[in-house]
Amino acid sequence: MNSSEVAKILGVSTSTVQRWVKQLNLPMERNERGHYTFTEDDLPILENIRDQIQNGALLQDIAPVKTSTIRKGTVKAVEMSPDFEKLMMMFSDLERKIDNKADSVASYQLIQHRKEIEELQNQVAELAAALEEFGHRVPKPKELATDQPVPLDNSLMLPEKRKKKKKAFGGFFGF
Repeated sequence: MNSSEVAKILGVSTSTVQRWVKQLNLPMERNERGHYTFTEDDLPILENIRDQIQNGALLQDIAPVKTSTIRKGTVKAVEMSPDFEKLMMMFSDLERKIDNKADSVASYQLIQHRKEIEELQNQVAELAAALEEFGHRVPKPKELATDQPVPLDNSLMLPEKRKKKKKAFGGFFGF
């Protein structure tokens, strides 16, 4: 029986039956769609709950019903057809190929990154050698002669600005 059939028998709504099952944690079975299924053995339990509520008991005060029987569902054995087995084999083969391809792509990227890192390390080594060589060519400040003046490049000197002489008569008129 489903919830609506049980609700008609008890004289309550389907949502009331579902609320009782949820709040009292009643061990009801569900079908493949997740709907509650009830048996004839469940009716006395639900009638007892209905009677207690009609007599003024709160749903929270109703003790969960203990059932002595353990409800078990049965699983139907499904035979797989040869076509389905073949399809599953093809599917697993495709999964394996995809995994291998992903691994090879990752390996290739890793090799490329290693090459780039090696090239960068070589460039750093070349720059360090060039910097060291440049350091040997330039005289150190201690090696410079202190008694000789340091020659200045005239092209680096900025030309001095000439001061403009103001004429006395132009000062009166703002020229």
